[in-house]
Parts: sequence; structure tokens; C-alpha cells
Amino acid sequence: MDTDLSQTDAGQLGSEIREVRKARGLTLNDLSAAVSCSTAYLSRIELGSAKVSSDLLQEISSALSVAPNWFFPKQSGNGPLERKHVVRAENRRALSGMYTRTAEELGFEDELLSSTLSGQCYLILSRFRPGAGTPPDPLEGYTFEGEQHAIVLTGEVELRLGDEIIVLREGDSFSYPSMIAHRFRNRTKKEATMVWAMSPIRISW
Repeated sequence: MDTDLSQTDAGQLGSEIREVRKARGLTLNDLSAAVSCSTAYLSRIELGSAKVSSDLLQEISSALSVAPNWFFPKQSGNGPLERKHVVRAENRRALSGMYTRTAEELGFEDELLSSTLSGQCYLILSRFRPGAGTPPDPLEGYTFEGEQHAIVLTGEVELRLGDEIIVLREGDSFSYPSMIAHRFRNRTKKEATMVWAMSPIRISW
């Protein structure tokens, strides 16, 4: 990590740490138990009223299973609102490395399109490599509380939703409660891409 913490905006850094912690489903007490820092001090860090040393940031990053550089998104633009809320294509942050399952098992790789992990939902871009997403058990599917909405931008993706197998092609879209068991795969020889809106925020696939 080559970021100069002395020049880092403490409020922005604290906000990024809080977003990832909540997306992991962890409390301040949970995170404090995993690092050499009190719950009270962690709270101050997240509020932007306390500085973070390089060593402590490394501990926090490790406890949250994220690279330290995640907390320093690249922002560009002429005004503060543009820099805060607009994500240029070249500045997207990868999400797949933060998941508990590998890209090979899931069958796709994700990039965060939203400028933040806070709020009620978030937007992601998924890339399905050709032939990717073969599950260990054909009947296995993922279930969790929330909802998913998506549109296929390019290619073709097979959706297993409950007991049904549905082929989605370019321009097709869908919405469903994510308590229905679901799984995706790309059976074709071409990459497929989808844009998702998901709620609530979670990065614990």
C-alpha cells in the first residue's frame, strides 16, 4: 500500500471502513475483537475523528478480508459532488476478491458500479467467462434474504431458479427475491455480461 495516510481524508477513510464492515455483517465489537484496537477507538475512526496508522489499517483490512487499497477509491472530476458520486469506467473497484467463494466456483467476476457500499442497494457489473459456473452439485443454489434485479448486456447466461432452468440472452432482464435458490453459468464460448441491482448490501457470497 503506497497511500500516504497523513494526507488521507480521515472522514472518507472511516466511511469506507464502516461500509465494508457493515457489508460483511460485522459489528464494531466483532471487528475490535479481531484487531488491536478498542471498540471506542474504531468508532472514532469510522466517524473520521481519529487517525489510522499503516499497521492498524493492515489489521483492519485483514480482518475484513479486503486489500488495504480498497479504502482509497480513485476519484476524478471537476467538482466535489462529481468526485464523490461518479465512478469512471477506469476507476471501478473489483468485488470478486472480497467474496468467500472463488470466481471459478461462482462462475463470474464482479466490479462495483456504485460509488459506495452504503445505502439500501448497490449496482455491480458481472463478467461470465466462457464455460464458467459449473456447480459442484447441479442442484446447488444460493439463497439469502434480499432481492436481485439484472439485465443481460451481452452474451447468454443460464439461470437456475428454483427447479427451473432459464436461458437469458442479450436484453433480457429479471427480478426475484433471493430466497429462491439460484445459480448462474455461461455454457457458451463467448463472454457474457450483466448489470445487477442488489439489496441489501452484502459481500459475503
